Amino acid sequence: MKEGIHPNYLETKIACACGNIVATGSTKKDISVEICSNCHPFFTGEHRMLDIAGKIDKFNKKYAKHQSKQ
Repeated sequence: MKEGIHPNYLETKIACACGNIVATGSTKKDISVEICSNCHPFFTGEHRMLDIAGKIDKFNKKYAKHQSKQ
């Protein structure tokens, strides 16, 4: 590897908004993120159910009006 062209590789702490801190290495000193694997719904299994039924009913009503015109 050539000398003097590579960035410095530093010990870095990544801090999440939930309070989780991960120590790793990076070219940036300290990194803050809004969501991590400790608080992300995909990894925690705490999926929130949205009002999907209301959206489906609204779509069906709109589509039924379109079908009646044809």
